[in-house]
Amino acid sequence: MSAVTKNQDFSPAAKKRKLESEISNNSVSTAFGTTQHSNNSTSGESQTNNTVNQTQQQQQQQQLTNRTMANGSTKNGEIDEGLYSRQLYVLGHEAMKRMAASDVLISGIGGLGVEIAKNVILSGVKSVTLHDQQNSEMKDLSSQFYLSESTIGKNRAEASCGQLSELNNYVPTLAYTGPLTEDFLKKFRVVVLTDIDEVEQKRIAEITRKYNIALIIPLTRGLFGQIFCDFGPEFTVYDVNGASPLSAMIAGITKDKDGVVTCLDEARHGFEDGDYVTFTEVEGMTELNQCEPIKIKVLGPYTFSIGNTLEFSDYVRGGIVMQVKMPKIISFKSLSDAERTPEFVMSDWSKFDHPQNINIAFTALSRFIKKFGRNPRPWNIEDANEFLVICKERASELNVDELNEKMLEIFAKIADGDLCPINAVIGGISAQEVMKACSGKFSPIMQFFSYDAIECLPEDLSVLNEAECQPIGCRYDSQIAVFGKKFQDKLGSLRYFIVGAGAIGCELLKNFAMMGIGAGKDGELIVTDMDLIERSNLNRQFLFRPHDVQAPKSRVAAAAVKRMNPYLNVKYHETRVGVDTENVYDDEFFERLDGVANALDNVEARNYMDRRCVYYRLPLLESGTLGTMGNIQVVVPHLTESYSSSQDPPERSIPICTLKNFPNAIEHTLQWARDMFEGVFTQNPQNASQYINDSGFIERTLKLPGVQPLETMESVKRALLDERPSSFMDCVSWARLHFEENFSNQIKQLLFNFPRDQQTTSGQPFWSGPKRCPDPIEFNADESLHLDYILTGANLKAEIYGISQIRDPNVVREMVQQVQVPVFVPRSGIKIAENDAALQQQQSDNGSYDQDRVKNIVDEMKNMGRPTFTITPLEFEKDDDNNLHMDYIVAASNLRALNYKIQPADRYKSKLIAGKIIPAIATTTSLVSGCVALELYKLAQGFKQLDRFKNGFVNLALPLCTFSEPSRAKEQQYYDTKWTLWDRFEVEGEMTLSEFLKYFQDKHKLEITMISQGVCMLYSFFQPKAKLLERMSMSMTEVVRRVSKRQIAPHERALVFEICCNDDEGEDVEVPYVRYTLPRTN
Repeated sequence: MSAVTKNQDFSPAAKKRKLESEISNNSVSTAFGTTQHSNNSTSGESQTNNTVNQTQQQQQQQQLTNRTMANGSTKNGEIDEGLYSRQLYVLGHEAMKRMAASDVLISGIGGLGVEIAKNVILSGVKSVTLHDQQNSEMKDLSSQFYLSESTIGKNRAEASCGQLSELNNYVPTLAYTGPLTEDFLKKFRVVVLTDIDEVEQKRIAEITRKYNIALIIPLTRGLFGQIFCDFGPEFTVYDVNGASPLSAMIAGITKDKDGVVTCLDEARHGFEDGDYVTFTEVEGMTELNQCEPIKIKVLGPYTFSIGNTLEFSDYVRGGIVMQVKMPKIISFKSLSDAERTPEFVMSDWSKFDHPQNINIAFTALSRFIKKFGRNPRPWNIEDANEFLVICKERASELNVDELNEKMLEIFAKIADGDLCPINAVIGGISAQEVMKACSGKFSPIMQFFSYDAIECLPEDLSVLNEAECQPIGCRYDSQIAVFGKKFQDKLGSLRYFIVGAGAIGCELLKNFAMMGIGAGKDGELIVTDMDLIERSNLNRQFLFRPHDVQAPKSRVAAAAVKRMNPYLNVKYHETRVGVDTENVYDDEFFERLDGVANALDNVEARNYMDRRCVYYRLPLLESGTLGTMGNIQVVVPHLTESYSSSQDPPERSIPICTLKNFPNAIEHTLQWARDMFEGVFTQNPQNASQYINDSGFIERTLKLPGVQPLETMESVKRALLDERPSSFMDCVSWARLHFEENFSNQIKQLLFNFPRDQQTTSGQPFWSGPKRCPDPIEFNADESLHLDYILTGANLKAEIYGISQIRDPNVVREMVQQVQVPVFVPRSGIKIAENDAALQQQQSDNGSYDQDRVKNIVDEMKNMGRPTFTITPLEFEKDDDNNLHMDYIVAASNLRALNYKIQPADRYKSKLIAGKIIPAIATTTSLVSGCVALELYKLAQGFKQLDRFKNGFVNLALPLCTFSEPSRAKEQQYYDTKWTLWDRFEVEGEMTLSEFLKYFQDKHKLEITMISQGVCMLYSFFQPKAKLLERMSMSMTEVVRRVSKRQIAPHERALVFEICCNDDEGEDVEVPYVRYTLPRTN
């Protein structure tokens, strides 16, 4: 069966009829208002007892009808790429369209329910109905971020509906407070139950099974969580992992009973046994081209078999093999069957017995509540013992012999707790399961997922007792039930710095606000982000709304979480964190902090913050996401390695010769086009602008290494003299000649150097394997792709020079046909490198440049005088659909692809590759931020045992969640002293260089051979004696000033020196760095 029931009617008229029928029951409220209820009515009473007046009903009907004209993720049937761009790169258009046809019911809008609802609404389903029959209480405020003290006593669904609906205008959001009857349930594609007892779960499970409705049951209590999924007996998964289909170039195919395909050895093919593939561009054995998908058997990293090829023609050369994603049918057990023989997705192999015990615990909890009418009391021994009895009864029903009684006892003692971080973890995973059920994209949970974080509890559990954990009538009662009042005060006094207010930053702020981080008398939460809100942020950065676009992220985010928790002491900065802002983020700033949480999107900034945290010996909470994948790392001073201790392998770069002359994939042509944009519209105008505005530009340019002086001055001359337009017609003429040069002349020259029948020294065709023989393009103004290049190129050129633009393609077509294009004749003597090694040799041979040529250019530029006009370089911006940047790159890339017979890419794919977009989705962010917040619980308690902390890696597409203890900081040694990256020499200044050397010799028996600060060498044993003698009597600060040619800034309290040392036997030894404290000045 498809993920979407085939006989459902998704026409606009059907949507209208469906919503009209829903609002006929006054238990439904919308984002626009709530129906009035009779005070004495109950959920089981008849509809007549709950009738609203007709005028109200008609108003709601009109509001809903207007709201659903464009619902789900679509507008006029098309995905809104401006809003969903980052999520689209995770799910794809087809999955998003299936989601836009799916109605979702979420029952139980407590902390877990609101987390799931937030993520599902952001994702762009057809509609979301919020169901709840409970009124909000003070304890709900621990994790339900859309409730407040003013909503206490109101229905949780109705109180949350308005704010949830603001998350996505495409998703109608309704609140329903009536019973979950069969007639009501059968209209949904997915039903989520977060707060329903065991008996009711089974009743609803039978209904959802009957109507082939996907059922998801997520539960959280204290530090425990569980998810159950039943998507029916025949559920279709269209893409099991979401990875891009693999492809490889073919070196050979045997004609055999079990034909073997050998791929070129440039890279492993990456296929797995059972994958399906098809072929294109195979010469000789053409029967394989565009064949039906063939199941393969992997024989090695470069080979695989495809079955009988004896009846095919003989293989000659070439070909590309491409992986084909095949649908997979999955059969789920019903809830009752799955409970008898549960299957678990493991997350932490150090807790091998926990999933089964957690499953038993949640069932036992439901029975405990039914028996006593309440949760087990926090840290109450009597209730815990009673709970264990029920657990043993349940274990007997399942024939489970051994129970983890210690864990089950803890479950009972904290079951009254409701923690925002746990809800974020389980809510993120659950929302992704909703999206899987709607779209058929990615592999669903089969069928139970259990999770716990009991290592967050104190090492000495005796500090927690019933008195310490009793509710006190505050918003943190559900957290106090787990950790106690004293720890809540501790959390309130913390000072944390969140670096970044993007997707992860928003989630961290929400979690920290709910936990009460920095909400106490001495506490503080500081967030900084220099970026402004963009429309594409709204799909996952849930603290922002459409009216916030172009406002500072940090300011809006801080205000949003202040509304969630009015007691929060939150400050926002709009300052980038880096070397240039160390006067802001100085010693005084960092020394007041208790920790740092990174929410950054680049490695450079992460490494910088990591160095700051190591220097100030602060804990660092590090995390990141890439589509459905995410990672969590906790850095603990004096215990773990730091973020920078290990590095990911560098991305594989495209060889220069491949980009310049021998592309074979659309990624190559897109990178070429992006480089072209940067060179023509950014770098060259930038050079010219600097020449105009900076009198020292020429002097600085002439000092550049290699041939850069010539290349730079030639670019300035082109921009200011040779190619400077005076009218839009000149811009069109430039674009037309540029077209001819890039897509015709250069190809003709390449074929002149390497004719189509060229052979290598070994007798093989030159144009084979990864080298695709190109064809020049003859310009045709009636070809839309050709005209796109002219229109975009001419307008971008005009923008640089302040010339009025013309974007009418008919006008541009007439203009370009007037351009005279010189006839090109290939020239002899032009060298074209066949590979990067040959290119490097050419560059080495041409290492020096023609200085006379540079002098002539400089003289010519001086003769023209100082230009009075301005040039504005263009900074590439991928998300502005009106600036023509991506339009130019798409046109340029696809023209080059046409040259080389490469499959072109649409704007959507081109934007991903050329824009280097990081795919992102709210579910992963929610999960990762929840894990980060759990680690903060541990840091706040000062844990020192490594096994208490958890690093994590997740991939919700598989689904995979793995957690393990962090790596211990690497230990080194000199003499008997052991040290790690967290150690350093503390030296009080001021000292002369001579005194500094003697200090280490006397105190540590270390002979310093070199001293450096950053890139400056302050002292070395091999320096000239006169220089050494001069510096010996200088103070260390004076040496720094002399060598680095900089003044010590007023905010600097200490200097950092790296030293190389010999021990008393003259052997090199590794030692820590030196923190040289400067004397205080009055």
